[in-house]
Amino acid sequence: MGLCMGRLGWSPDSFWRATPRELAAVLAGLKGGRTRDLRPLARAGLEALMQRFPDAAAGRDTERQEGGDER
Repeated sequence: MGLCMGRLGWSPDSFWRATPRELAAVLAGLKGGRTRDLRPLARAGLEALMQRFPDAAAGRDTERQEGGDER
């Protein structure tokens, strides 16, 4: 996000509307590569990231729905 807005001058709206494929193309271009050289994250890599960075907000969302607390 900082790279796109800071170095490339994208507006916040442009950043948030960009697709993952567009972001990958930008990053590959900055590295001098091509998007077809990029490989998707393997399932094992995704699971490792999910264990390392658990989604703490999931529990709060469930509590909010069950308790009816709409802050």
